[in-house]
Amino acid sequence: MSLFQFKRRLSLLIGWAADRRIPGALRSPVYRTYARLTGAELADMRGHLRDHGSLGAFFVRRLKDGVRVIDADPGRMPSPVDSMVQAMSPVHEGAVIEAKGRNYPVRDLLAGVGEEIDLEGGHQFTLYLGPKDYHRIHSPLDATLFESKHVAGDRFSVQPKVLAKRRVLPINERVVLRLESEHGPFFMVLVGAIVVGRIRVVGLEPFHVGQVTPPRFFARGEELGRFEMGSTVVLVTPPGFLKPLDGVQEGDSIKLGQAIATLG
Repeated sequence: MSLFQFKRRLSLLIGWAADRRIPGALRSPVYRTYARLTGAELADMRGHLRDHGSLGAFFVRRLKDGVRVIDADPGRMPSPVDSMVQAMSPVHEGAVIEAKGRNYPVRDLLAGVGEEIDLEGGHQFTLYLGPKDYHRIHSPLDATLFESKHVAGDRFSVQPKVLAKRRVLPINERVVLRLESEHGPFFMVLVGAIVVGRIRVVGLEPFHVGQVTPPRFFARGEELGRFEMGSTVVLVTPPGFLKPLDGVQEGDSIKLGQAIATLG
């Protein structure tokens, strides 16, 4: 069995286990143990622990109203996720930084989506979602989704220590989204990992490839998708779209809705 086959089978096994129903009496101790081990904030969760019938359901738990505030300044872009800023960099000679000392061609990540859009001099943010984080993904701007492409690939871990040693993001399984906003086009790439075989986009069937018909509008802060375990979101923008906000640095922990860039 190849390493690729092993990781895919491992992902399927973990996905199967995550979907198994947990008896009601065990849910609270199981989820509290998970939270203690990962640092997940149970106080932010909507509803009760017993409402989540499986570990998978708990993993994609929703937040209470008001615990994340979407930055309302129209001149700034908020983060689409709870995450750690793994990397941020300009697009230089067609490449972006994956981790300190490592880069890759941004076109490899986008897998043919938006090839006509000039990205040289643009920017990218790589946002890593750990096991403790809220795993739903929200639109950072008022934007219309025109294209979604599921890209089959590997399932290497996306933990920062792995990215520091090998190229991962442009070869892992991922979903590439092309969106249009009043500031122009931008991309969100939802990257899978070793136990993340299920990436969901609101309103689309799994493994969708091609145009979104009709195009779907997402308001700023509206839920756009989710990881059913954990992984990474890469934001890619063309030149003149944004600049990283002063004070936002690699390694920072950020929350959904927190401003990460100025627009224009």
